[in-house]
Amino acid sequence: MKRSFLNSVYCLKHCSSSTAPNVLKPGYILKQSRIFSMSEITEYSKLTHDYNPLHFDSECARNAGFSDTPIPGLVVASLFPRIIASHFPGAIYVKQTLEFRTPVLVGDRITGEVEANNIRQLKDKFMVKFTTTCLKDGGSVVISGDATAILPSLAVKED
Repeated sequence: MKRSFLNSVYCLKHCSSSTAPNVLKPGYILKQSRIFSMSEITEYSKLTHDYNPLHFDSECARNAGFSDTPIPGLVVASLFPRIIASHFPGAIYVKQTLEFRTPVLVGDRITGEVEANNIRQLKDKFMVKFTTTCLKDGGSVVISGDATAILPSLAVKED
């Protein structure tokens, strides 16, 4: 099976030294890019029992105003917890708001971004609020929102 994740890109704002460990601070942005496939729609539908024909029948999608088969929005939004958990193993995802702005079609390259905005220490963990955005190649926003996660550490794990 072809891997859907193309790469990870890090915008390490406020990083003081290349030899120092990366520590999450407000303004720090993590990104990952991905191309979604039809097989992922099928797997999502098997898991959730969501068999909306909009996501399987190109004629139904065109009748609804789409140029091709759209990827379910929650599949695209799954980039956000993936980005957070891959850099902060053991993170607990506690909240997400989403605004679906434009459709994502099979084969579109999407970049998910999470930007730390507010960090609060809770005993030996950290509650972090993130701004979340998914962009199509070319820069158009397809999903925007906010997320909150409890992180075991502010040390950013590199892939």
